[in-house]
Amino acid sequence: MTSSPGGTFGLEDTLKAILPEGKFGGPLPPVEQWNPVRSADIGMEIRADGSWWHEGGRINRERLVKLFARILRKDADGKVWLVTPHEKVIVKVEDAPFLAVRVDRAGAPGPEQELKFVTNLGDETLAGPEAPLRVETDAATGEPAPYVLVRGRLEAKLTRPAFYELVSMAVPSADDPDVLGVWSRGVFFTLGPAV
Repeated sequence: MTSSPGGTFGLEDTLKAILPEGKFGGPLPPVEQWNPVRSADIGMEIRADGSWWHEGGRINRERLVKLFARILRKDADGKVWLVTPHEKVIVKVEDAPFLAVRVDRAGAPGPEQELKFVTNLGDETLAGPEAPLRVETDAATGEPAPYVLVRGRLEAKLTRPAFYELVSMAVPSADDPDVLGVWSRGVFFTLGPAV
């Protein structure tokens, strides 16, 4: 793959490298194994509403956004990158890189049920030991901010409707009846105090 003039990230070249047949599907690229030497900052950002931006302009091509989502990686230092075998581009993320827009429950309610979350870009993740669900609470407002791990270190923030759906499935904790949570794949995830 070659970069565009000036050594910046070549969007069309990336499309050809990541999707040589021009089709989505199949396994995700092994971005965790790619460690390119070259890096760049080209003004990429993901805003809290899930929109993707480049140099101040919104990226409206859904296919391009989905491609970028496939090569997104969050490193241990918290930095988020678009990664190819040859180059990586920093992405500023306002909150979380994905939004969980839907939650579906499979199985009988209880510890063995499975909660599947679907993101705004079509990714699916099953909450459980490998994909924890967590809720942060704003100290000033008391407002909850729920997240689920999608892959690697990349999380999706639950939209308000998805969180309300999740709360409707909540049950009291066995350890403290004043705390509500949900089960998925044998793990109890605390959502917050019963009100």
